[in-house]
Amino acid sequence: MTITAGQVKELRERTGLGMMECKGALTETNGDMEAAIELLRRKAGAKVEKKAGRTAAEGAIAAYLSPDRRLAAIVEVNSETDFVAKGDEFGAFAATVAACVAKHDPKSLEALAALTLDGGRTVSQVREGLVAKLGENIAVRRFVRYASSEGHIANYLHGRRIGVLVEFVGGDETLGHDLAMHVAASRPAYLARENVPAEVIAKEKAIFAAQAADSGKPAEIVEKMVAGRVNKFISEITLVGQPFVKDPDMTVDKLLKKAAARVVRFSRLEVGEGIEKGASDFAAEVMAQVRGG
Repeated sequence: MTITAGQVKELRERTGLGMMECKGALTETNGDMEAAIELLRRKAGAKVEKKAGRTAAEGAIAAYLSPDRRLAAIVEVNSETDFVAKGDEFGAFAATVAACVAKHDPKSLEALAALTLDGGRTVSQVREGLVAKLGENIAVRRFVRYASSEGHIANYLHGRRIGVLVEFVGGDETLGHDLAMHVAASRPAYLARENVPAEVIAKEKAIFAAQAADSGKPAEIVEKMVAGRVNKFISEITLVGQPFVKDPDMTVDKLLKKAAARVVRFSRLEVGEGIEKGASDFAAEVMAQVRGG
């Protein structure tokens, strides 16, 4: 049976796989489109399973922001290499997932994977197709979604590797952009002093107290030294306490007061945070593949 270019094109559009894979599947199934799809999915599933154990610590952060700036999402999608992460197909998938998160508000990665995209396939199926096509483990690792009823949301992407959302009330779009850019650059861990867990403060206070005790100064002086160091520590890890990146002479708190604005919450994602990259012996991997062949 002759397989036409139109059939191959249709199968490629429906599966996202390569031309030769699609032509081979159609040939094997005598042109039966649905049978070819099932065959490719079985083969893709086997490829996905083989690659699932490989570390994917590269990737990209993608974002979605609604026109009214009241709905937004950022998502981290991982790959094994930066080369794949820079590709158009990978970037388009990440952007699609971010928009899907914003639209459907999934409560877990499992729920997100089961959502159906515009082409009729689920997020999971599209991901599996990319794994089969690009030859790397690809994983949707985490996402953040904001919906604001009282204010607006700003987002900022620093290249492909850092993404930030900031929900704020008051101010304008420029302020929101500046705040999001500041979060990307300065990595605040908490919004304000009242958001810092008591145990975090207690731990740092104990460390500072031990250091100050060795100074030999009077107890009342030591107490003031510890209080000063704790206050400095809190300023460094809280958004409102940090010097504003565009004007270090002004804190973010002063910037907000000047604009009669306040920050409700913020989130910062960076590609690969917390993923332990295993050291690999490339020569040994090549030899293992040669022996396996």
